[in-house]
Amino acid sequence: MRVLVIGSGAREHALCVALSSDPAVTALACAPGNAGTRAIAEPADVHAADPVAVAALASSWRADLVVVGPEVPLVAGAADAVRDAGIACFGPSEQAAQIEGSKSFAKHVMAAAGVPTARSWPVGGAAELETALDEAGPPYVVKDDGLAAGKGVVVTTDRDAAVAHGHRVLDAGGAVLVEEHLDGPEVSLFAVTDGTTVLPLLPAQDAKRRDDGDGGPNTGGMGAYAPLPWAPPGLVDDVLVTVLQPTVDEMARRGEPFSGLLYAGLALTSRGIRVVEFNARFGDPETQVVLPLLETPLAGLLHAAATGTLAGHPPLRWRDGAAVTVVVAAPGYPERPRTGDPVTGADAEGVLHAGTTVDAEGTVRSSGGRVLAVTAVGEDLAAARRRAYERVAGVRLAGAHWRTDIALAAVEGRITAC
Repeated sequence: MRVLVIGSGAREHALCVALSSDPAVTALACAPGNAGTRAIAEPADVHAADPVAVAALASSWRADLVVVGPEVPLVAGAADAVRDAGIACFGPSEQAAQIEGSKSFAKHVMAAAGVPTARSWPVGGAAELETALDEAGPPYVVKDDGLAAGKGVVVTTDRDAAVAHGHRVLDAGGAVLVEEHLDGPEVSLFAVTDGTTVLPLLPAQDAKRRDDGDGGPNTGGMGAYAPLPWAPPGLVDDVLVTVLQPTVDEMARRGEPFSGLLYAGLALTSRGIRVVEFNARFGDPETQVVLPLLETPLAGLLHAAATGTLAGHPPLRWRDGAAVTVVVAAPGYPERPRTGDPVTGADAEGVLHAGTTVDAEGTVRSSGGRVLAVTAVGEDLAAARRRAYERVAGVRLAGAHWRTDIALAAVEGRITAC
């Protein structure tokens, strides 16, 4: 099977690592890729947000399966263009990807499907913003209704900060969603689906704030771990029955079947499971800890979802142990990350490239805010965490920043579901 991965981050590097170990994969390419993916996958030049260009590359490269990593090409319709070219594609249609592209759309789907989620107030103007904040009360949750690379939400008790974020989104021509605040720990749960059958993967937890102790601004994610030793028994089965399957069934009922990776961001609240958000693709950095624990060959799983044959796929198999990933970020991330600095130690085991490039002299340089995702597997969470930070110590990037407490609360038993 010839597999083409679309994207350039650590998620795509993790996908390529998993696909490269699948005996069924005879050729692997990543477009546009990064300095890490080119070691295991053919590099290819493509403007990932251009569906026509993605489909043309898939055809010229003779791909049997295309895996679209990021949300932007999915929302733009890349999966539709690839399928129109007669090539199997893992990723939802443009219409179905609106479950991530529009938070208001996702809320409508959840309401129709009876999926539990936070109460919300759509906001189209300044006056509505004030009214919604009055009704929601603190802590205030103010979200950009569209795509925002994981950084479009502000959670704060400072009303002025909540208002300011809402105005920034509105002034930029966007729409805002104000939500009630949900208590309890958050969980990320991926599910592979062909639009009918749904296969959940292992739950994970990421760290969204930049600094230790969940301080600082929101980011695309500063680290993650899996599995969750504190998760209640039966969590995955409960989410499948109450969230994932009803959502997939509702999308099919609407004539917008969702095929690909459905990501449920969940809060385990004092009132039960609540959906925080849906994404239409593998999450980053959670992919970096879920895939190393998956023993089932990845290409066959994704191809079954892309071709509507997931019901006949064997049950998923998982390795024992745990995985931890720590994101190494550029100075100034997330507001104004500095790029162009040389990176050393990035070719070590477990180091996944997120924002890197190679210059004319062959030097690996930073090219984004999140530069590396340093990952390790261990016999338990404590061992995986220790090994991950040992690997972080081997990386050199001037002014780099990373959290020192990824998975620490879980290791110390300080997380409990409400």
